[in-house]
Amino acid sequence: MTKLSVNINKIATLRNSRGGNVPDLLKVASDIEEFGAKGITIHPRPDERHIRYQDARDLKNIVTTEYNIEGNPIKSFIDLVLEVQPTQVTLVPDSIDALTSNAGWDTVTNQSFLQEVIKEFKQNDIRTSIFIDPDFKLIEGAAKTGADRIELYTEDFATQFNVGNTKAVKPYTEAAILAHDLGLGINAGHDLNLENIKFFKDNIPNLAEVSIGHALIAESLYLGLQNVVNMYLHKLQ
Repeated sequence: MTKLSVNINKIATLRNSRGGNVPDLLKVASDIEEFGAKGITIHPRPDERHIRYQDARDLKNIVTTEYNIEGNPIKSFIDLVLEVQPTQVTLVPDSIDALTSNAGWDTVTNQSFLQEVIKEFKQNDIRTSIFIDPDFKLIEGAAKTGADRIELYTEDFATQFNVGNTKAVKPYTEAAILAHDLGLGINAGHDLNLENIKFFKDNIPNLAEVSIGHALIAESLYLGLQNVVNMYLHKLQ
């Protein structure tokens, strides 16, 4: 079964909009695990507009499944990850002012930089993943960085699937096959939702984990958080 990791950035956004501690981010993370999810993902940004660096520290004592911290490996982020020691770090090349992640790594141009960063994380027993587009050359480059996994950036698939183009999954299928052949684990995330997740999972061999945040929280407003987590788990079986 593909693991579900729930990104709780949107919970932090809601909390921060009023100040205080409602909703309680730590309790929500714990509840999501109790509902059956096998991971918690956060993406702290330098301006701390949703997840704060202190949240990352506090969650370390709460998360009992897989703890995934994603972000751009600037010095403050690297220091945070090394301090917190999550299960996995996912490297994302987003700019400081990006609303959300909108591009994968160029693993050819940035190969030496990624090798250096990944080496440090792996020396600290932190699994590493690279956020990446389904491009053969970039996946081959990812394998050369020493990363453990890639996370396929799925926005294009989701956009095309939404207008009925199911063939848009093909590059992702082929990318997953190549990544597996190169010894890379396969994660995926971005714009996956209850409508497209089963089709995507069924067409991606060796899919280890999906990270879902915005859609899952939005769907939960109508259907309830516990119910939605279990709906995802059913579709990922």
